[in-house]
Amino acid sequence: MLSYRHAFHAGNHADVLKHFVLVQLLEYFNQKDKPYWYIDTHAGAGCYSLDETFARKNAEYEQGIARLLGRKDVPKELKSYLKLVRDLNPSGRLHLYPGSPCCAAPLLRADDKLRLFELHPADNRLLNKTFADAGNKAMILEQDGFTGINAFLPPLPRRALVLIDPPYEVKTDYRTVVATMKECLRRFPTGTYMVWYPKLHSMQSRELPEKLKRMPDINWLHVSLDVHKPSEDGFGMHGSGLFIVNPPWTLPATLKKAMPFLVEVLGLDAGAKFELEFKID
Repeated sequence: MLSYRHAFHAGNHADVLKHFVLVQLLEYFNQKDKPYWYIDTHAGAGCYSLDETFARKNAEYEQGIARLLGRKDVPKELKSYLKLVRDLNPSGRLHLYPGSPCCAAPLLRADDKLRLFELHPADNRLLNKTFADAGNKAMILEQDGFTGINAFLPPLPRRALVLIDPPYEVKTDYRTVVATMKECLRRFPTGTYMVWYPKLHSMQSRELPEKLKRMPDINWLHVSLDVHKPSEDGFGMHGSGLFIVNPPWTLPATLKKAMPFLVEVLGLDAGAKFELEFKID
């Protein structure tokens, strides 16, 4: 359970989708003056060097974020996310990639807080190093975010964006995600929750968004991005998806503008596509 290191995948197509939408959610939260917490159940190392061995092994960022940065025709909906990446690389060379905590941190205001869970000891040390100067703005916990999150719900400011982003290396993660979401909504039904999942051949992957849709009395949005058709041997991730509970009413229109561009730029074959569905009352 402690073998997964996100550095292998930093900046890939799944990160592009996840972090672009995360930035959209945070900018929506910032439209109100009231403070909020950003809670990340699987925060990783926070920031990733694309020059180091982990990232260079498969160089997944070359088929992800690197394809976007040189484009002149980027829709305005993607520009805030790309600015975060560029600000982290002032020389103009893509050297660092921000994980979810480092996408969130620059957007948080003075009274907003970070609550970051990371169980892997090595990544937890890196996460602590990344936020060493954050003071009481960031709380970093070396524990399982699936259970640790209960201590922070409901949050003190009664506003929170929660990212649930496990590696799914353990098949029970799919079941745990659903159970965690139900408990989170019991404790804090008005929070905004974003669940990331990989698109794989497995039944668990295909069923997860359907199980989340069946949770009672929720507004939700489901968006997914396939970058290629599933492999014939059934191995590998051909895309990823996000399931958002209590999404902003503005998000569907934003995604309708941005997703065709991501399909065009990140797609690798004729199987590239996006899907978007939502129920927002």
